[in-house]
Amino acid sequence: MLKLVFFDVEDYEKEFLRQACEGKYNYTLIHNPLNDLETIPDEIKDADVISCFTTSRVTREVLEQFAQLRLIALRSVGFNHVDTEYCQANGITVENTPNYGNKSVAEFAFGLMLDVTRRISKAYSAFKELNACHKCTTGYELGGKTIGVFGLGAIGREFAKLAYGFEMNILGFDMFENQEMKEKYNVEYVDFGTMLEKSDFISLHAPLTKETYHVFDEEAFKKIKPECVLINTARGELIDTQALYNALSKKEIAGAGLDVLESEEAISDPEYLIDVNRLHGNALKDTVLNNRLLQMDNVIITPHIAYNTHEAIGRILSTTISNIAAFAEGKVQNSVIK
Repeated sequence: MLKLVFFDVEDYEKEFLRQACEGKYNYTLIHNPLNDLETIPDEIKDADVISCFTTSRVTREVLEQFAQLRLIALRSVGFNHVDTEYCQANGITVENTPNYGNKSVAEFAFGLMLDVTRRISKAYSAFKELNACHKCTTGYELGGKTIGVFGLGAIGREFAKLAYGFEMNILGFDMFENQEMKEKYNVEYVDFGTMLEKSDFISLHAPLTKETYHVFDEEAFKKIKPECVLINTARGELIDTQALYNALSKKEIAGAGLDVLESEEAISDPEYLIDVNRLHGNALKDTVLNNRLLQMDNVIITPHIAYNTHEAIGRILSTTISNIAAFAEGKVQNSVIK
């Protein structure tokens, strides 16, 4: 019987996982994320399978403690939080859950764009404090404006469809052009520089790779219109946090809606505050900048919840269990290691 350990388990996920695993696997459900700040308990070090969300940081230091690990069943599309090089070298399969939240993330990204543009959260907070200010909450219409979509995969295409419904002009940047998006939704595929220069809004929907890391850097922000609003529901590392903070402070861009941040775990996971000296690389600097961004009037930040709908969670859990069941039968599906 396979031994499974699920990390990052929320209360609303427990019943599904219990029903799916009871009698089939030796399983453990753990609320906390998996990271390299604590020693793995002896009673789970012999796990055959571990499953986690993006809040876990599955580093070499973590993986070396699991002597019998054969599969990492991710409850996410992204896998940049896993040391896949170590996994490949040590025969550990890594599987993800693709396409679970295409609509959920796209709708949330559009909501962030509306919130920043129409200053909805700001208006609510002011009114709650009996300090309503119409002048302070004057916004802009979306119809007729130009939206740049950075990455037109499954989520980016769903976002573009919403933008089309709002009668926006859509510029797309992607390695591959989709004929349906061009013909049915009037998407104009352009190069990166053109998208930066012509967009009134930019929404990020690309995966994090070596090529996309900090693609929105100081040079990119110099090309963006000062009235442009930037939306990111993809990965925090697509944006150089220092460059974003500088651009917002100098009013080189108009605002930002962010559901993801660089080094976001330092804010979302209290365990990282136990020993700040163990924060990797520039994480401490990112954390200071992230907290400054939180104080800005023209920035909306949410805690990585774009995926978080009942429908998406159901698909995540179903696909995760399907991945594990197939693996138990000697089959690999949704592998991220090619």
